[in-house]
Amino acid sequence: MLSAIFSRTRYGLGFFLLLFCLKIWAVVGVPELSRRVTDLTATLSAEQVTALENKLAAFETQKGSQIAVLIVPTTGPKDIAEFGIEVADLWQIGRKGVDDGVILIVAKDDRKLRLEVGYGLEGVIPDAVAKRVIAETITPYFKDGDYAGGIDAGVMQLMTLIEGEALPSPPENKNGSQNEAAFMVILFGGLIAGFMLSAMTGRVMGGMLAGLGSGAVAALVLGLAFLPALFIGVMVFFIVAVRHAGGRGWSSGGGFGGSSSGSSWSGGGGGFGGGGASGSW
Repeated sequence: MLSAIFSRTRYGLGFFLLLFCLKIWAVVGVPELSRRVTDLTATLSAEQVTALENKLAAFETQKGSQIAVLIVPTTGPKDIAEFGIEVADLWQIGRKGVDDGVILIVAKDDRKLRLEVGYGLEGVIPDAVAKRVIAETITPYFKDGDYAGGIDAGVMQLMTLIEGEALPSPPENKNGSQNEAAFMVILFGGLIAGFMLSAMTGRVMGGMLAGLGSGAVAALVLGLAFLPALFIGVMVFFIVAVRHAGGRGWSSGGGFGGSSSGSSWSGGGGGFGGGGASGSW
């Protein structure tokens, strides 16, 4: 009798915690910033993303300004201008105090796009110029189905415009050691939490709760996009669920490190005031 009551209580607690973790995920509406090119539609190939990432990174090193590209299926039910402001507020592209960031947002299924321009670049990229970049440079490619070509042409024109603006010299490059340390803390913290939750809710539910929580923390703290954060959550769930089952356990011969060119990149704290333009194709 007591064991049955304990079992119901345990699963009830697990279900409540699961709903709580899912609610945390739902709060993160705008994708977290983790790299210069975020494609949630798989429109660009891996090679195209890498080439664009490298081009934007080189420009940032040379000029200091940050340009980011975000491709989403839709911004609905929000208008793309409203969505763009939310992205700009969260990402804070550009240097703090210089405000020299630009975000190109493409809502593929909506057939709409927008340029969000930071305060510091509104002189060289006013609304009228941003509108022309969209209408005359980017959308002709999009109408032909060449999304990679349109984005690349738009980015190149933005770089040309920014090159003519007198801006402070770029700062020294920062390494990703702090983010790597934070990653390891989140990973091991998730494992410890998973083992503790397993004692209360069972290993599968405990692993699921720890995985969701770890993924959410990775997104909020490290600024990882949905898929990398999901990977961390799945990894925590797998380790907790399998290893905690007892018996042979689980092990891996490899370490965790490697290179991820975009995982440590973030906005510099730049400000936006709604400058820019929207368009469609």
